[in-house]
Amino acid sequence: MSLWTLPLGILVGIVMGSLGGGGAILTIPLLVYVLHQSPHAATEGSLLIIGISSLIGLWPHHRAGRVRWVDGALFGALGIVGSMMGSAASTQVEGEVLMALFSVLLLVVAWLMFRARARGRSGGGGQARPFWQLLLTATGVGLLTGFFGVGGGFAVVPALTLVLGFAMKEAIATSLLVIAINSATALASRLTIGVALDWGVVVPFAVGASLGSLAGGRVARLAGPRQLQFAFACLLVLLALFVGAQNIPAALHLL
Repeated sequence: MSLWTLPLGILVGIVMGSLGGGGAILTIPLLVYVLHQSPHAATEGSLLIIGISSLIGLWPHHRAGRVRWVDGALFGALGIVGSMMGSAASTQVEGEVLMALFSVLLLVVAWLMFRARARGRSGGGGQARPFWQLLLTATGVGLLTGFFGVGGGFAVVPALTLVLGFAMKEAIATSLLVIAINSATALASRLTIGVALDWGVVVPFAVGASLGSLAGGRVARLAGPRQLQFAFACLLVLLALFVGAQNIPAALHLL
C-alpha cells in the first residue's frame, strides 16, 4: 500500500461531503496515475470507494434534517437500468479509449460548474418536472455511473435542483443517497461478469474517503459552495488536460 492512499482518500471524501459529488471524478485519475491501477480496475474500485464514503457521509446531513430519503431512493432506483447498461458497455472499451472519454467528461463537468456559477444558480427555484423527465435524467446519471465508474453526483445535484426543485443543501445531502444506490448497482453488475479488486488499495482509500466525507460538510460551511465549485472546476480542467494528453493520441490510434 502506498503512503499516499489514505490521504488521497481523505481528499476525495472532503470533496464529496462538501459538494455532494465529484469524488469519483478525482478518484479515477488518482488511482490510475498516482496509485498505478489499470483504467478498468480504477473504475471498479472507484464504485466501491464512492459508494461506502457516500453512505457514511449521509450521517451528518441526516442529523441536520437535509436528506429527502423517499425522493432520493426513487431517483436512485430509476437509474438502476442505466447503471447496469453502462457497466456492461464499459467492459467492451479499451482502457485508453475509456480514459480519453473520461477526459472529455471532466471538461463537460467543469463547463457546467462554471456556467452554473456565472448564472448564480443556487437551486430551490425550479418547479417539479413531469415523471418522464425524471426517468430520463435518472437513467442518464445511471449510465454515467456504470460506464465511467463515477457516482454521478456532479449530475445528480443539478438534476435534483432543476428537475425536482430541491434547495441546494437538500440536493447536496440527498445526492449522497443517490450516489450510493448507483454505485452499488454498477458494482454488482460488474461483479457478475468477473472483476478483481485490489483490496490493498481500495480498503485504505475507502477508509480515508469515509473520514473525509464526514468533514466535508464542515468545509462547505466555512468556504461556501460557490467558492468550492469554482476551485473544483479549475482542478477538473487541469485534470482533463493531463488525462487527455496521456490517452487521446493512443485512443485515436486504436480507433
